[in-house]
Amino acid sequence: MKIQPIVFRLALVAGACAVLNGCLSTTPMWDRTFGNSVNQITAMQVLNPNASVNSDPVAGMDGVAATAAQQNYEKSFAAPPAPTNMFTIGVSGGTSSN
Repeated sequence: MKIQPIVFRLALVAGACAVLNGCLSTTPMWDRTFGNSVNQITAMQVLNPNASVNSDPVAGMDGVAATAAQQNYEKSFAAPPAPTNMFTIGVSGGTSSN
């Protein structure tokens, strides 16, 4: 067993590892900015960030109308409307006055 080929292979592997180590990039930039995109998208979707501070009541719809709207919304999922026949759209059954 010759020592020279083993030393040569060991030196070759060590040199290859040193060269490839130069190509290796660590992720400090990625780690530093991790989660920023999610936070930015969330902030862009918030209409009023100070909404919790506002103590004014919601104006525009009274309680009876809001309750009726909510009930109609829930009923629309319980019994969807019957499908219409596409051949009768725009055709009226009335008579014309001639």
